[in-house]
Amino acid sequence: MGAQLRVFRRRIRSVQATKKITKAMELIASSRIVKAQQQVQASEPYARELLRAVGLAASHTKGHHPLTAKARLEQRAAMLLVTADRGLAGAYSVNAIKEGEQLIELMRTEKNMEVVPFVVGRKGLAFYKFREREVAGQWTGFSDAPTYEDAKPIAKALLDRFLMKTEDGGADEIHIVYTRYFNRGRQEVQVLRILPLEVVEEVIDTSESTITGGDNAGGTPVWPLYDFEPSPEEVLDALLPKYVEYLVYAALLQSAASEHAARQRAMKSATDNADELMKSLTRQANQARQAEITQEISEIVGGADALASATAGS
Repeated sequence: MGAQLRVFRRRIRSVQATKKITKAMELIASSRIVKAQQQVQASEPYARELLRAVGLAASHTKGHHPLTAKARLEQRAAMLLVTADRGLAGAYSVNAIKEGEQLIELMRTEKNMEVVPFVVGRKGLAFYKFREREVAGQWTGFSDAPTYEDAKPIAKALLDRFLMKTEDGGADEIHIVYTRYFNRGRQEVQVLRILPLEVVEEVIDTSESTITGGDNAGGTPVWPLYDFEPSPEEVLDALLPKYVEYLVYAALLQSAASEHAARQRAMKSATDNADELMKSLTRQANQARQAEITQEISEIVGGADALASATAGS
């Protein structure tokens, strides 16, 4: 009976140690969610101004830019799959991988297009390696804290693949599969087509960009004139790759926030389960201790009765 009690106590100590780890990981993930949210919010003004500049430049150009042209032959598409580097995040990476597989199947069945995968995160890379499937590009080590510098080589690889001729292995469409963060309780896997770009021309804020007063007081609004140096086309050449970089960076930031939220939920669930297991083990240990005490009392009483009987007989 004593051996059984020692087993229960040893298991309780083990669960307590595990609970400390999961609780610490829950708190760390919670703090990192806030930081990831701040990064997302900090990048939004840059995105708005960049999109506005792209729209203004596009409105002054003639013809189509290579990055905004429609798919040429629609024979091949590229997919950037964003997953986690580490586990203990529930079904975060699994859901992203499933969505990526559904996209591949959809492109094959409906458009008869081959899909070339690019992967961010060790979990996604392990999925492809285990199935002996090739990936066109892979990036690991920053899924939980991406920077703009991390997004640059990814965007360049996708741009190079898009600008490459289809017959040379180029992609006619580029898609990103990532997890969008809404709040701590809601994250959704989404698919975003980033190339070819859809640029809205003349993105002008009518509340700030009109010229009034002076000779035009009380008249119709006059839109400001812009001079592009050296030319709108060359400005667009510089801005559109930056915009693609931002789209990749934004997807990485959203995925990082979602990863932390998923890990926080998973660790909270593990901590709660540890509490329940400790209660169950403590109850069983108490029952074992009670049974041990009862047995000891029974043995003492039995021994006393035997001694009394022996004394009476003599």
